[in-house]
Amino acid sequence: MKKTTQLRKLLNSEEILVAPGAHDALTARVIEKTGFEAVYMTGYGQAASALGKPDIGLLSMTEMLDRARKMVSAVEVPVIADADTGFGNAITVMRTVEEYEAAGVAGVQLEDQVAPKRCGHMLGRKVISMDEMVGKIKAAKAARKDEELVIVARTDARTVHGIDEAIKRAKAYESAGADVIFVESLETKEEMERIHKELSVPTLANMVEGGRTPLLTNDQLQDLGYGLVIYPTASTYVYAKAMFGLMSKLKSDKTTENYTDEMITFSEFNELVGLGDFADLEDKFVKE
Repeated sequence: MKKTTQLRKLLNSEEILVAPGAHDALTARVIEKTGFEAVYMTGYGQAASALGKPDIGLLSMTEMLDRARKMVSAVEVPVIADADTGFGNAITVMRTVEEYEAAGVAGVQLEDQVAPKRCGHMLGRKVISMDEMVGKIKAAKAARKDEELVIVARTDARTVHGIDEAIKRAKAYESAGADVIFVESLETKEEMERIHKELSVPTLANMVEGGRTPLLTNDQLQDLGYGLVIYPTASTYVYAKAMFGLMSKLKSDKTTENYTDEMITFSEFNELVGLGDFADLEDKFVKE
């Protein structure tokens, strides 16, 4: 089954699809190994892991595409990839979609922010006109070769322009042909309920720890009507805290021996990254 078909099947299921965020390919493998059926390539995490900088539009399309390609190659489950604003106007969006699709992603997320964009839970965001974003969505649909490639349309209008404008845009993006609607930074459970009275396509819930949207359980989100939930920041935050713990311990103890209980073992790591599979390939193909 194509990854795009697989993703659509998951989105059409009665059970909410949980796609944890991955800031790198190794994290994507962990997500897959622990039984999740999809991975979300978080732009927030890419900026942090690739540059050590905030999610304020610093990564180019080429850089994000490279990260997407590597993540897709690391897992068998569908990857939904953040494509920010599409890195330009509607015509640029067409190339972005073509390249992301060629990289093997199953879903592409586009947002209606003014470039350079910002993380959806930061203040200071600005949005383009609704008509411009509608054009981008239509261009994205026209550019895809596989009609099952999932187009996720995100609006950031809630924080600056209010819930009514956000819903107005969400409905327009649905009418333009978006497969999934992502209304960013909803601030109350009531707002999260309200959007499902207005929309008929699957919706995306964004659970950002410390963000503007209430943190609800997956079951609660499913009951509200969400079809997809992402956790874009969790792996990045856990990684950063774990690294502080490790380096602080190394600094104080002058050895990592006292921290090994917090580590995956050498053999477990080799299994995670598939070392045995490569050994089998060497036996099959490498002749001396």
